[in-house]
Amino acid sequence: MSEHEGDSVLRCHNLQRRFHQGPATIEVLRGVDLTIQRGDRLAIIGASGSGKSTLLQLLGGLDRPDQGEVWLGETQLSHLGEAARGRLRNQQLGFVYQFHHLLPEFNALENVALPLLIGGVGRRSARQRAASMLAQVGLAARQHHKPGALSGGERQRAALARALVTTPRCLLADEPTGNLDRTTAAQIGDLLLQLNRDLAVALVVVTHDPELASRLGQRVELIDGTLQSPSV
Repeated sequence: MSEHEGDSVLRCHNLQRRFHQGPATIEVLRGVDLTIQRGDRLAIIGASGSGKSTLLQLLGGLDRPDQGEVWLGETQLSHLGEAARGRLRNQQLGFVYQFHHLLPEFNALENVALPLLIGGVGRRSARQRAASMLAQVGLAARQHHKPGALSGGERQRAALARALVTTPRCLLADEPTGNLDRTTAAQIGDLLLQLNRDLAVALVVVTHDPELASRLGQRVELIDGTLQSPSV
């Protein structure tokens, strides 16, 4: 746990998720318990198909568990309708994926401002905050470029800025360096750790990158549907 112990950002209890393929039932998560405090840095590792992305979707309220509960702060997500869950996600969570998912018709500034506009922030303020966040990730000079004119690392930096512009309490990242070369991946890792320190945002990162996992400090491994201490 971090120095902010006692300030729970995100937690789940007895999380279970299963999928049906024809007559077969696949138990993906078999009772996951996890607590994330403010400023924590956690890597979730595991074999492909072990359910890491499924767990991240449940923690982010993008999917519903078959059993168990997820709390975002003191709010139990299952007690909320879809619209209320969406508002809470917009306010308290940021999401980053292996592919940046920036809108190609908008420039970096417009992409980063979008979550603020969705949350009801005025256009001028949203653009100012987006510009500030882009500067924080080293893209001040590239804010008016569309994604097609940015490098892979720059696109991922813009995606990070978009995820953090609402000042969320926790960032959920699914393979954020998985589509990058080693040097660029290391730079994104540096940036994640810097933003964790500067903003006290908790990091929950699903990754196959052993170097990134080791730098995050805390690690758990998803094996047979449960979280365990890593074997190595």
